[in-house]
Amino acid sequence: MESTAEEIVERFLLDLEAGRAEDAAAALADDVVYTNVSLPTLRGRTRVERLFKRGFDGAGLRFRVHFVNTAATGNVVLTERVDALGVGRFEQRFWVYGRFEVRDGKIAVWRDSFDWLDITVSIVRGLLGVAVPSLNRKWPVAGR
Repeated sequence: MESTAEEIVERFLLDLEAGRAEDAAAALADDVVYTNVSLPTLRGRTRVERLFKRGFDGAGLRFRVHFVNTAATGNVVLTERVDALGVGRFEQRFWVYGRFEVRDGKIAVWRDSFDWLDITVSIVRGLLGVAVPSLNRKWPVAGR
């Protein structure tokens, strides 16, 4: 049974959350274009896979995702999410808007946007949260 674009994107992010970087990378087109707005763009699945390996395998990075809203029209999927990146006892939690384009069942464009002030606040709160966990930003309610 063929998956919808929305299902492909959600599975991709949930695979990253579960630490299944190889499964997540398999959802990417060979010529994927990955942009975190204001940061350098990565072109090609090989370069994105290398990023996953460096982060998850090399640095022991953890990733969590909470879907706030997801909308799809045809092959374009928009996500409003709260993402978390962590290493050891540190975890930063921040808002992300994502735009994905799915082509032939694979993610061909992955474009995330975020707010630098929100990122900075999430780093500070994450660092303080190492010593006093209640100072870290609260994780959204369980479930969707």
